[in-house]
Amino acid sequence: MAAKRVLLLCGDYMEDYEAMVPFQALQAYGVSVDAACPGKKAGDACRTAVHQPTGHQTYAESKGHNFALNASFDEVDAAEYDGLVIPGGRAPEYLAMDEKVLDLVRKFSDAKKPIASVCHGQLILAAAGVVRNRTCTAYPAVKPVLVAAGAKWEEAHTMARCVVDGNLVTAAAYDGHPEFISLFVKALGGSVSGSDKRILFLCGDYMEDYEVMVPFQSLQALGCHVDAVCPHKSAGDKCATAIHDFEGDQTYSEKPGHDFTLNASFDSVDASSYDALVIPGGRAPEYLALDDRVLSLAKGFMDGGKPVASICHGQQILSAAGVLQGRKCTAYPAVKLNVVLAGATWLEPEPIHRCFTDGNLVTGAAWPAHPEFVSQLMALLGIKVSFA
Repeated sequence: MAAKRVLLLCGDYMEDYEAMVPFQALQAYGVSVDAACPGKKAGDACRTAVHQPTGHQTYAESKGHNFALNASFDEVDAAEYDGLVIPGGRAPEYLAMDEKVLDLVRKFSDAKKPIASVCHGQLILAAAGVVRNRTCTAYPAVKPVLVAAGAKWEEAHTMARCVVDGNLVTAAAYDGHPEFISLFVKALGGSVSGSDKRILFLCGDYMEDYEVMVPFQSLQALGCHVDAVCPHKSAGDKCATAIHDFEGDQTYSEKPGHDFTLNASFDSVDASSYDALVIPGGRAPEYLALDDRVLSLAKGFMDGGKPVASICHGQQILSAAGVLQGRKCTAYPAVKLNVVLAGATWLEPEPIHRCFTDGNLVTGAAWPAHPEFVSQLMALLGIKVSFA
């Protein structure tokens, strides 16, 4: 069966997670994903928004990553795609007024191709007239529009709520990504095998936002059990994250990211119960590499031959743990010194999205490498996604 091809409908100030998580997760599973935005071409960027609750009556917004498009909207032909993904955020407000966008959505709907829409993305579906008598959910504030458009509203009692009605998959917010992506893969004719795995994420304050959430939810969407822990924190606590991006300066910029909620407690971790370890990058590894318990944990996975996937600055932890001697790996270029001094053979990350596997170790340089990063970890774990 030929590989599946999916279109991601983008716009300025779409929600950061709601664009990048499905974009990179689907690519990791072997799906070709084109990201296009009206009025923009391949190579242009869309600005994104970080939306999250902060104790006020509605969500707060701050600036997210710059999302690089890889397709030109004016060249998009719906007939060439197997499915459509619509992120939420603020972009759908103005995209829903664009007749070219609405016509495109109608073509997917009329052809009964899978459409997955999250959060405020359903504003576009309502404007396109494709939700009448369809059961769907969305971010609660979108309810009046969907009801007026003739949809059968399903209340989102939690922000992880997802609903399927025929070829239409809808979700309330990015909390629902694991089920949302899983349902979309199924709608594309996909099936997953070998996902009965337990995976541990080693987190810390100011880890890179994408580098924790993209692999975390990508692996959950496959059906893996994924626990995220941080020293001195418990299940339900949060870690602050950092958005690292290149915006014309000599090094990456930093902005506040989403708060990431831990779902397990570091002090209760039984490393023997996990099949793999994932180490996100960002600034967290700088201080986590000073914690003997963290180093012991990482060393235990490496010495036991269990898969370890580390990205960006995460290799600072592996270097400090003394487990890179004689290994071949990459990292964010500024971490080359740590890697080489630890006795590893340095592999240039050219291009930046390239990852390497050496035995049980997967390493990547930065978040653009997530599709290869997750895919190579899947290979070590024996997880496969197949499409009929």
